[in-house]
Amino acid sequence: MVSLFERNIFHFNLFYGESMKIFKNLFLLSLLILFALPLYGAKRLTYYCSTDIPWCELMKNEFEKRTGIRVSMTRASSGETLTKIRAEKSNPKGDVWWGGTGDPHLQAAEEGLSQAYNSPKLNELHDWARAPHNATGGKTVGIYLGALGYGYNRELLAKKGLPAPKCWNDLLHSAYKDEIMMAYPSTSGTAYTTLASMVQLFGEEAGFNYMKGLHRNISQYTKSGSAGIKAASRGEITIGVVFVHGAVKQAVSGFPIEAVSPCEGTGYEIGSASIIKGARNLESAKKFIDFALSADVQSMSAQVKSYQVPSNKNAVSPPEAPDVSSIKLIDYNHALYGSKAERTRLLKKWDDEVKVLPR
Repeated sequence: MVSLFERNIFHFNLFYGESMKIFKNLFLLSLLILFALPLYGAKRLTYYCSTDIPWCELMKNEFEKRTGIRVSMTRASSGETLTKIRAEKSNPKGDVWWGGTGDPHLQAAEEGLSQAYNSPKLNELHDWARAPHNATGGKTVGIYLGALGYGYNRELLAKKGLPAPKCWNDLLHSAYKDEIMMAYPSTSGTAYTTLASMVQLFGEEAGFNYMKGLHRNISQYTKSGSAGIKAASRGEITIGVVFVHGAVKQAVSGFPIEAVSPCEGTGYEIGSASIIKGARNLESAKKFIDFALSADVQSMSAQVKSYQVPSNKNAVSPPEAPDVSSIKLIDYNHALYGSKAERTRLLKKWDDEVKVLPR
C-alpha cells in the first residue's frame, strides 16, 4: 500500500519533470530565436552571373568573405539572363547582373531594366570600360574585354586530315561540314557578337551569306557560348566558335586546343555589370559593383583561368591572356548593335534566313 509520503514524492517528481521539460523547450526555442535574428536581419545579395561557373563562384565567395553579405547566385548565359530580368520586370528578383557580353547589358539599360550607379572606381578604368557607362547614363559598366575568334582540337584535326583554319572564311570550307559548334545568337552573347561582327566586317548582305555558309558546317547549336570549345576540348567536335580567351583557357588546362584570332579581323565584347532596376538589396548591389571594379579583385581571374583583359588599369593581366594589341579588332559599334531595335532585327533575320536552312 502506497503511503501519503510516497504519493507526494510521486506528484512532486511528475510536476517537477513536466516543468523541467517545458523549461527546456522554452530555453531551446529562445536559443533558436537568438541565432535566427541575426540571419533574418543579415544583408543579402541576389546575383545573376553570365561568365563561367568557376569565376562566378569565385566572385560570390570572395564578396561574402570581404563583406559578410550573404549571396544567392544564379548562372546563365547573357541572352537567358536578359530574358529572365525582362520577365521579372514587374517584380524584380535579382539585384546585380555581372559578366557576359555588353550588348545585352546595353539593351537592358535601354529597356529600363537596370539603374544608374557611379562607382568611385570609375576613374581607375580604361576608356573602353567607361564607354558603356557614358552611353547609358551610368546604367552599365565594362569589367573586361575579350576578342572573338575560335579554337580547334589539334589532335582531331590531324586525325581527320583537315587543314588548320586561320581565317573566318576558312570555316566555310566543305571539309569542315559537321565539324563546328557554336551557340544560338538569341541565347548567347558570344554568338550574337559573332553575327554582329560578320555584318560589320563584311557588310550586311555578305555577312548573312557568311552565316548561311557557316550554318551548313554547324554540327550543333548550343545555348551557351562556351559550350562549343568545351566540347572540342573533350574531343566531341573539332572547332568551337568562342571568344579567344575561352580557347586559351582550355589550352592552359591541358587540352589540345589551338586558339585562333581570324586573319580578316574580328569583333570583341566588353563584358559588363549592371544593377537591376528595383533591386531589393540596392546597397549590397552597389558594394558588389565597387568590389567587381577593384584592381585586386579583377587580378584574381587568373585563379580560375579566366583570361579576359581587365577593365581596371591597375589590375594585373595573367601572362597567358591573349595579347589584344596583336589582334586585328574591328571598330565594333556597341551602341548600335547593343540597341534593342538592331538586336531584335538581326536576330529575327537570322531566324528567318539562316536557322530555317537545312544542314
